[in-house]
Amino acid sequence: MTTRRFTRILASAAALATIIGVSACGGSDGNKGALGDADKAELVFWGWDAGNTMKELIADFQKDNPGITVKFNSTGTASNTQTALSNAIAAGKGAPDVVMLEDPTVTQFAVTEDLVDLSSFGAADEASKFVAGPWNKLQYDGKPYAMPINSGPEMLFYNKAVFDKAGVDGESIKTWDDYYEAAKKVRATGSYMTNNSGSAMEYQPFTAQAWQAGAHPWKVDGEKITIDMTKDAGMKRYIDFQQKLIDEDLINTQVSNWSDEWNRSLNDGSIASLTIGAWMPVNLMNGAPDQTGNWRVAQLPQWKEGEEVSSDDGGSALAITAQSHNQAAAYKFIEYMTLGKGAVTMSQTGNFPCLKSILDDPDFTNPESEANKKVNAFFGGQNVSAVLAEAAKRPVGEFQYLPYNAFAQTQFGDDISPAYNKKIKLEDAFRAYGKSLAEHGTQQGYDVANEG
Repeated sequence: MTTRRFTRILASAAALATIIGVSACGGSDGNKGALGDADKAELVFWGWDAGNTMKELIADFQKDNPGITVKFNSTGTASNTQTALSNAIAAGKGAPDVVMLEDPTVTQFAVTEDLVDLSSFGAADEASKFVAGPWNKLQYDGKPYAMPINSGPEMLFYNKAVFDKAGVDGESIKTWDDYYEAAKKVRATGSYMTNNSGSAMEYQPFTAQAWQAGAHPWKVDGEKITIDMTKDAGMKRYIDFQQKLIDEDLINTQVSNWSDEWNRSLNDGSIASLTIGAWMPVNLMNGAPDQTGNWRVAQLPQWKEGEEVSSDDGGSALAITAQSHNQAAAYKFIEYMTLGKGAVTMSQTGNFPCLKSILDDPDFTNPESEANKKVNAFFGGQNVSAVLAEAAKRPVGEFQYLPYNAFAQTQFGDDISPAYNKKIKLEDAFRAYGKSLAEHGTQQGYDVANEG
């Protein structure tokens, strides 16, 4: 595929200089990287440090690899990292050797050939070591362009105290029909089953839930993209169910995820459950402290009784940029972080793992470990890690993200929120959303067909 240079400039020149000026590795020859020496290199690494462990991780790696040094440049957030990388690509220089990206953004940089195909280092042979959800999201054209460092299988978190008041047994919710019946009982108590305002903050839960419904709202084949937001069978299933929840006032459509009101509603019990990633426990502990002992976690409801289909919500990964002149050493660092001791360290400091070996390790689900004791106490003594680990190993279907995922997330709120405000039907909102995505893709130089 011809390398495309249509990446948008998302940040100011000042922001670009701040990040790139201290960490340029690509020189001025654009994206013509090189393997370099696998045992001797000065690597530049961009990413965020949610677990405050990066200093320890890098020190351990350098101890085992004395010829390689790693300079970590904290970009603060996933969005900042994506912005900085986009700018470095547009400039033709200044990209790091290794970059941390949110899983959905990997395709964006893979399709423009600005990331290295890791199958050339044997990464494709490691697929069986990871759970399917995060691994599948990092593939483009059948090849891995990043290695996962964590995962977020979609879960059902619920407030048992509220459910008990409503006469609902959370463990009995096996299907989405069960969920609907429970939502009616919860609403009768004055609480809402959950929230959804159709904002950009609900974009990632949308993709996870549509994914589990078997939806393919878009398909990417090189420069060809097919959009089908309303005729696709999985999308129809998702839209019809959400519309029923909206019409019957079973979800709070005025509260968006991650808002102050969201945390207040979780803390006072007026929002009784969430379908969200496995990384949520600590956020609940921080955001809803008054509900200590009340929350529980269960497997995601199924569309067909007896199935065990999952999906993934969130997650991040490590990739090598095409500008890197130290690609062999960069992959050695990625191996350490995703397959080696680094992965174990991160799993012990709040990072939900995607390596099967860690998920299968009895220590990970040991309810007597100090980390698990704290979480389990908040969840009423439930062995939370055991439930999450089971979810991570469930089968998932295929799902792709658009190569302009950032636009897709922003536009989601603009086009979908009117349906949750009951101004239009959700099907019409998704039809408008599909049109917006198709128009943007065409403007970016893709061959886009909008079929629904």
